[in-house]
Amino acid sequence: MNNPHEHTAWTHGHVFLGHGHERAEARTRLVAFLTAAFMVVEIVTGLLFGSMALLADGVHMATHVGALGLAAAAYWLARRHAHNRRFSFGSGKFGDLAAFTSAIVLGLLSLGVAAESVRRVFEPVAVHYGEALYIAAIGLAVNIASAALLHDDHDHHHDHDHDHAHAHEHDHDHARHRDHNLRAAYVHVLADAATSVLAILALGSGLLFNLRWADPVVGIIGAAVIASWAYGLIRDSALVLLDAEDDPAMAHAIRGIIEGEVGARVLDLHLWRLGPGHHGLIVSLAGSVKPDSDAIKRKLSERYPSLSHLTVEINVCPDCAP
Repeated sequence: MNNPHEHTAWTHGHVFLGHGHERAEARTRLVAFLTAAFMVVEIVTGLLFGSMALLADGVHMATHVGALGLAAAAYWLARRHAHNRRFSFGSGKFGDLAAFTSAIVLGLLSLGVAAESVRRVFEPVAVHYGEALYIAAIGLAVNIASAALLHDDHDHHHDHDHDHAHAHEHDHDHARHRDHNLRAAYVHVLADAATSVLAILALGSGLLFNLRWADPVVGIIGAAVIASWAYGLIRDSALVLLDAEDDPAMAHAIRGIIEGEVGARVLDLHLWRLGPGHHGLIVSLAGSVKPDSDAIKRKLSERYPSLSHLTVEINVCPDCAP
């Protein structure tokens, strides 16, 4: 009778969650609660003071609460389904899916802010500068605290035991391993912080110098900045969801290792992202003699620790020189 553990040397798990997954989940959930609490404060004070600016910003914050809640839910779903075999390459992309959705919401929000700001350039409205300025300052403090909670300190936990020759390669590899879900939540908080700073400048100009045009103008500037952030997040998360080659430089280097050091010809190579800090690699190669697939896997895994799912297909071809 076969031992069920007999082939464990050739098998591996499919849990591709990012480093510090549970910590990021807890902090994202906390920031969602903080943002929701201040959203209620803005809506209530807006109604009490008769300030449409505060009321509108409170409603605007509701979209950020939804996005942060979505980010927290993605962490929970990824953890819950980490061992679900229906997900052939793990559940690490839940975060990228949430980031893509969140970025679209952010982009649509920036268009709405821009449209409303342009309208107010030509149709100015009365703004209660004093009350709005006070609440905007509190909002900025909340945003700064939230940004500090969500700041990705992965650099402090990453292994730096590499020689100098691979330092640049390591830095480039790390840049490709960022958590897009955490990044999406962080961008939403930064967007709120940026609009708070711009609002304080605009409200201060209106209060001190009666510059009524400053409020809608900075609204347009803020919308442009937010749209730029949203575009970058949509682009990066979409490439992950479409299984695009995650790191062309890394793929080229792997091809060079196999053909230069192993002496086999690469017939086909697929390198894609499985989750934050995890890559999948499927490579088909041919050689005049049968290469040692285990040795190739060890060599690549030692050089690139992010290769969490590695498949090597060997073909023997007498005429196949690299």
